[in-house]
Amino acid sequence: MAQENAAFSPGPEEPPRRRGRQRYVEKDGRCNVQQGNVRETYRYLTDLFTTLVDLQWRLSLLFFVLAYALTWLFFGAIWWLIAYGRGDLEHLEDTAWTPCVNNLNGFVAAFLFSIETETTIGYGHRVITDQCPEGIVLLLLQAILGSMVNAFMVGCMFVKISQPNKRAATLVFSSHAVVSLRDGRLCLMFRVGDLRSSHIVEASIRAKLIRSRQTLEGEFIPLHQTDLSVGFDTGDDRLFLVSPLVISHEIDAASPFWEASRRALERDDFEIVVILEGMVEATGMTCQARSSYLVDEVLWGHRFTSVLTLEDGFYEVDYASFHETFEVPTPSCSARELAEAAARLDAHLYWSIPSRLDEKVEEEGSGEGSGGGTGADKEQNGCLPPPESESKM
Repeated sequence: MAQENAAFSPGPEEPPRRRGRQRYVEKDGRCNVQQGNVRETYRYLTDLFTTLVDLQWRLSLLFFVLAYALTWLFFGAIWWLIAYGRGDLEHLEDTAWTPCVNNLNGFVAAFLFSIETETTIGYGHRVITDQCPEGIVLLLLQAILGSMVNAFMVGCMFVKISQPNKRAATLVFSSHAVVSLRDGRLCLMFRVGDLRSSHIVEASIRAKLIRSRQTLEGEFIPLHQTDLSVGFDTGDDRLFLVSPLVISHEIDAASPFWEASRRALERDDFEIVVILEGMVEATGMTCQARSSYLVDEVLWGHRFTSVLTLEDGFYEVDYASFHETFEVPTPSCSARELAEAAARLDAHLYWSIPSRLDEKVEEEGSGEGSGGGTGADKEQNGCLPPPESESKM
């Protein structure tokens, strides 16, 4: 009967699954934020250059082609109108007639002449004459405007090709962050590396904690940002990024993880955004690489595997082990509880050492008897010697 009841009794309840948190910053550094209901769209046109650079490649190429094609068509139509208005198209076979542009016999010829003028090709078959003042003015105008279009479009394409965010693709972050002891203190750590031989100059690292909070007045802040110290006060945030480095955030009283134990950390809901900035050595342009870690990407009680080995005359970095970690003994309590336990241990040692010295002094005094030397009558270790009546007894 008991077996039947056990068979029909419900099993142990499964723990509720954590709902996946929406990332604020993707692992590849893209910010997962979209601007919606922007009514003042004219602001984008006030900075047209940046707007064109920020466009996707297919739109940039389309705008690049249209800018030249429309300019050529526009001036080609004007050249054709000049020829049509002067009657050049009606005197094509008249050798005594001096046209505005030689050998311009239609719209296609006017379009080709516009391309030759703006690109300064100059094949020599179609050429402007000195009997057309309006053509001379148009030639100057097209030359100036064509130079401006060339400068603008070539500049946009050059900046887009040499954007420093492409350099950020070779700056890598570890797939997980770890929490373990360093010099007796709990630390949150992650690793960064540079895959290129050309280095990042003046590299610096920052870390932000993103999580919701509610103020004392009841205001809810959905994506509150808190700085995580990674050595700003000591200068450790400025990196010499030649080989992979482990960035450490010491969990002290100023850290938002000061009272977070392992269990509390697993139940928490946050995102850690790390930002690496520096100048590209080859171009001098500022580069920024970003990544993030969710709660389930923070491993408690782990440490990073070493990737640096000494070879014959050089150091070798093994990036195959860049993301690997291994478990190490780590207390599950919070950093605050660990500090309090260490303080109690230090206090116990501080008071226990004088007590043991006092006991040793008393044993030496009782062994010497009543005729003990003057050494027993002196104070030792801050304690008075026993009275004479007690020593005589």
